[in-house]
Amino acid sequence: MLGLRIKSDPIKGSPQAKGIVLEKRQLEAKQPNSGMRKCVRVQLIKNGKQVTAFCPESGAINQIQEHDEVTIAGIHGSRGRSTGDLSGVRYKVISVNGLTLHHLIKGKLKRTSK
Repeated sequence: MLGLRIKSDPIKGSPQAKGIVLEKRQLEAKQPNSGMRKCVRVQLIKNGKQVTAFCPESGAINQIQEHDEVTIAGIHGSRGRSTGDLSGVRYKVISVNGLTLHHLIKGKLKRTSK
């Protein structure tokens, strides 16, 4: 009724948002898993807020560099929350500099040099 969910949402109810990569980091998974999950810290272009986004596939973190423009989407947890063994991570990276992350990993597209 008060609209608090949209007010506190960094992407303001949008399905996707663009941002600039600030840093790459590894987060430790919750118990009983012990893996290091690859994530990036992203500053959103539309409002300047910072969020943490998960890099889905194997080798995805190698395709992302600092100061790249990425598109993030919700990770589709219940009520917009995080899923799995990553606490506090609500978003995932879907494209880098306008190229889909899946095609970059598979080698179907090449990164353009700046």
